[in-house]
Amino acid sequence: MERIKTYFKDLSEEQIQQFEQLEALYKDWNALINVISRKDIDELYLRHVLHSLAIAKVQPFQPNSKVLDVGTGGGFPGIPLAILFPETQFYLVDSIGKKIKVVEEVANALGLKNVKATHGRAEEVKGEFDFIISRAVTNMDDFVKWVRKKVVKKQHHELKNGILYLKGGDLAQELANFPKATIYNLSDYFTEDFFETKKVVYLPLKYKK
Repeated sequence: MERIKTYFKDLSEEQIQQFEQLEALYKDWNALINVISRKDIDELYLRHVLHSLAIAKVQPFQPNSKVLDVGTGGGFPGIPLAILFPETQFYLVDSIGKKIKVVEEVANALGLKNVKATHGRAEEVKGEFDFIISRAVTNMDDFVKWVRKKVVKKQHHELKNGILYLKGGDLAQELANFPKATIYNLSDYFTEDFFETKKVVYLPLKYKK
């Protein structure tokens, strides 16, 4: 938790309390429904919370914007970002119902009014969003097919509307078809060894009806 406060210095007391509650909430739910690997639960703040918040270092979200988290699992990156940006609307979707149950319970326990969780596939989601976020649920080719018609036309951010994708390793081959993709190395923002090979891939998407 101290790491979060080190990298994000302008948190309100409510946000600090919400972040502090995450460990107990996820440990309790993980004992019932395994949404985070056993080895990772002890590194929750580093490997899940801070990793999720890396997206905010690349592009902070504006009030009243809408963000879709595809394949959210137990709520990452959506839940930590929803705490950080309480005036942004987050839509978390996953094809596994029991994981969405955890997301709903965690969001309710934290009092997050800006989170909506849906059990289903990304392709079935209705609506348009400023950004689509995710954490390595599939390769970029497939991911773009799922979400390419879900970007809203009007721009509200420094970056054009599109995808912000947490990925790791060598992405040259995977991104060969996406010359407009920009890679942000998380080691530029965080000093921990965990982030040495971690990245945010930003890909602008054109509005399509």
